[in-house]
Amino acid sequence: MNKKLENSVNEILGLDPVAEDQPENAMEMVVKETPAVPRINDPKDTDIDNDYQNSRENYYNLIDKGNEAIEGILEIAKEGQHPRAYEVAGQLIANVAGTVDKLQDLQKKLKDLKSETKNADTKIQNALFVGSTAELQKMLNRKETPESRMEKGLENETIEGKAK
Repeated sequence: MNKKLENSVNEILGLDPVAEDQPENAMEMVVKETPAVPRINDPKDTDIDNDYQNSRENYYNLIDKGNEAIEGILEIAKEGQHPRAYEVAGQLIANVAGTVDKLQDLQKKLKDLKSETKNADTKIQNALFVGSTAELQKMLNRKETPESRMEKGLENETIEGKAK
């Protein structure tokens, strides 16, 4: 592009003019830094609590924005009397209702997460014995003797039916 033309366009748009010693195909790279999302970090709270608070705030913000959008689209629908506007309003209402349900599910999930850590279940419900009935009876009737300890040692050394 011609430098005079480019400078004219830049002047109209309110941009800096192109330097004379700058080559035509040179481009300047502009790096925009976006501020980091503020996090609520309380050293006393756990990550679960922080995530819960963050999610909860986001859901409330979404619900508020959804309610504002519903009010706006309902005004447009009343003024225009167009069926599509009412359809969009119905979809927005359904989306906000879904977000409210997600907020309630978040409460339940937090409760479940906190109860899991307190009530760790250590019961063995389904124990499985692999072997013949004779081996099972032998195991159940076995008393701890020096001979049985020796047998146990031999059983542990047996691999695929062959003794070491």
